[in-house]
Amino acid sequence: MKNSLMAGVLSEWRLILTDRWLTALLGLLPLTLFVLMWAIFSAGTGRDLPVGVVDLDNSSLSRQLIRYYDASPTLQSQAFEDVEAASSALNSGKTYGTVIIPVGFEKSTMRGESPEVTAFYNSQYILIGKLANAALNQSQSTFAAMVETKGKMLKGTTVTSQAAGLSVPLRFQLVPLFNTGTNYAQFLVSAIVPALWQIVIVASGMLSMALTDKRIGLEQQFRPSVAKALVAKIISLFVPLWLLGVVFATVMHFSLGWPMNGSWSIVFAAQALMVLAGLAVGSLLYLGTRNATRAMSLVAGFTAPAFAFMGVSFPASDMPFLAQCWRALLPVSHYITLQIGQFNYGAALKDATPAFLALSAFSLIWGLVALKLRRIAAPADKQEVAA
Repeated sequence: MKNSLMAGVLSEWRLILTDRWLTALLGLLPLTLFVLMWAIFSAGTGRDLPVGVVDLDNSSLSRQLIRYYDASPTLQSQAFEDVEAASSALNSGKTYGTVIIPVGFEKSTMRGESPEVTAFYNSQYILIGKLANAALNQSQSTFAAMVETKGKMLKGTTVTSQAAGLSVPLRFQLVPLFNTGTNYAQFLVSAIVPALWQIVIVASGMLSMALTDKRIGLEQQFRPSVAKALVAKIISLFVPLWLLGVVFATVMHFSLGWPMNGSWSIVFAAQALMVLAGLAVGSLLYLGTRNATRAMSLVAGFTAPAFAFMGVSFPASDMPFLAQCWRALLPVSHYITLQIGQFNYGAALKDATPAFLALSAFSLIWGLVALKLRRIAAPADKQEVAA
């Protein structure tokens, strides 16, 4: 039986090699996408984000504030004559923020008042908006502390450190526990790659069934033994797809230097369940339609929005009920929970158990696939009797 199973796997691999698209999905294409994603986000952190500045005061103090903006490695100020021009640049995407320094800024500051400097940023660019907002807040807080310190010294406090302590009596030290360098490549690529990987897995399961149906016929392929032929097909797809997951995870850690605080065994086991779950979904989508075009549309509809529902860019706990239901139907949402838990937190096995159980539950789909194949492979006279 072992020899016949291996013969079935080899037969599946020969069939796969006759289809360039499926062959690419199982090797070159996912690796190319991984390299492309890393190349896009390889800078790691945002630098010199253009921010429009409208200086209506045009004083030495306002120019000093602008120099504080420019001192931030995240920001690069661009001067505008009026608010309308700055707003137009912000709306067109030429800048990511707009700062308006009001008339009388210096005079109000010298009188001990609190002039209002207005800053706008484009929150549609979620990551860039957060970076620009944080940099603007940091620059303005530092500038405000500097102004207050000088004011204390003019009033008789001659020691600089004492004046600074009076200006900022409470100091906060924010220490990120994970991703300490705020590397957005580590944040984004480690989530985008599994989302793309899920698309590849589900599409491979669907295309493999479609290829068998087109070249051989599902009836002829599965009539001798549904179980044996299905296991051979699963193994032929599982091996290259699981190895892709192993490559993604190990390259992220060993080549890119991203953290790994947990167990490789848990990660690799989760990847195995992820591959089996995605292949089951893809196979069922094709068997439900027996039409490659319609099935591919279903694959795209099922997998394409995955990144938004994974809970990485938006907290899963804040999602509405229907969004959480859709998230539960995506294998990658459970896998990413395990991956983040192992990479960042070093979560124990008991903490990973719920996600493992959720991924394991997708194995029930293979039962539906086997039943569907059994009905397809049944002789015509038996189908009539069953009808």
